[in-house]
Amino acid sequence: MRHTEVRTPGSAARPGPAASLYVESLAPLLVDVVVPLVSYYVLKAAGLGTFGALVWSSVVPAVRTVWGVAQERRLNALAALMVAVNAVGLLLSLVAGDPRLMLLKDSGVSSTIGLVVLVSALRGRPMMSAGLRPWLTRGEAAKSAAWQRLSTGPDNAFRRAEARFSEVWGVALLGECAVRAVGAYTVPVETMVWGGQVVLIAAMLVAFVISGRTAVVPMERMIEEAAGAGS
Repeated sequence: MRHTEVRTPGSAARPGPAASLYVESLAPLLVDVVVPLVSYYVLKAAGLGTFGALVWSSVVPAVRTVWGVAQERRLNALAALMVAVNAVGLLLSLVAGDPRLMLLKDSGVSSTIGLVVLVSALRGRPMMSAGLRPWLTRGEAAKSAAWQRLSTGPDNAFRRAEARFSEVWGVALLGECAVRAVGAYTVPVETMVWGGQVVLIAAMLVAFVISGRTAVVPMERMIEEAAGAGS
């Protein structure tokens, strides 16, 4: 998405709201994907066993989720799901002592979130709209008002695109879960530690492309038109 940069003589361009949102959205991905992967191999190099390294490397994303909830001082549905599924999966893994079950825990998180997101879209209350709205409105009052009018107005084209965005992501997460679940018990653990992250990133890239073409672009156009008409 493009944003306008304002340059003044003798000063550097400052990133606009869209750039800030982009950076903020990548930070959780960095914590949830890169940090566990690096910490796993660091712990293994330090002499920790496979299961122990998997357990400790999964602590950081869990702490990040809880910390985010504490900072916002509210527990949204998506955060609650992530905390609950991670906690249950980690507990079961500790009881069983099976590193493959530990890998399967990540699939459980994806499948639960994917299923809930998909159901929310089919019920007409797409869960991912809360995260999508700041991207498309970019903090502009006219675009925020346009979103509100379009999402509650008589024309349901906007609402269909809004639901489609969550549907694409729900299906992508369920597909990613299925691949990782099969890999957890058919691929060597050492390979699946990084292979699982590759599957996750690939699923996210596919979802970004498809949801962008089928939902984000049409919604952005409708918001621009509605904001122009409103002003």
